[in-house]
Amino acid sequence: MKILTISDEECPALWDYYVPGKLAEYDLILSCGDLNAKYLSFLVTMARCPLLYVHGNHDVNYDQVPPEGCDCIDGQIVLYNGLRILGLGGCRKYHRGAHQYTEHEMRTRIAKLRWQLKRLGGVDIVVTHAPPRGLGDAEDPAHWGFEALRELLDKYHPEILVHGHVHMSYGHDISREITYNGTRILNACERYAFELPDREVKTKHLGQVIYKTRPKRTEEEPSLILR
Repeated sequence: MKILTISDEECPALWDYYVPGKLAEYDLILSCGDLNAKYLSFLVTMARCPLLYVHGNHDVNYDQVPPEGCDCIDGQIVLYNGLRILGLGGCRKYHRGAHQYTEHEMRTRIAKLRWQLKRLGGVDIVVTHAPPRGLGDAEDPAHWGFEALRELLDKYHPEILVHGHVHMSYGHDISREITYNGTRILNACERYAFELPDREVKTKHLGQVIYKTRPKRTEEEPSLILR
């Protein structure tokens, strides 16, 4: 299963200079926030797979003009082809504004998901906007990571945590990928792809949003999520 992650900066090769078929290899697209809603709508229209997203702290207009054809997983756990995917958007609160949280608020958001995490037996991919504290974040208050996300990794040990918020252009020492206690932490700034083995698909999860693989289609056909 090949997954494309995107965040913070629109990729010209995937928008301004898009070539038909460029997204055909991907089974899923995950957006970590701070991207133009029209960009997400374009990608999901051209792709043959779902696009799931969380909010970045600059995505204040999504409520009025949401990315069409895409699905918000902020504060939710969804299933896709056997993968358990948890979405937690937003950044550390550094001034008044939407999609910003204190440590206590982020811990409360995670606590609300504990029953689902227990019922599902954990999580495979965590999609965030801000990184965990000390694991790919920056030293200025606007780009501090969350201790609560680090605690989430310590307890559930997901295979992947993918985030945005910290642009690769902020410094030469910023790593695209680091590992923490068996979890790969990926910075999705602009775009970054990774692969995971296919999983056994189980659908006996009452009340859980379940995404299934779309049938193959041409790029001229409408893009739909099957549930």
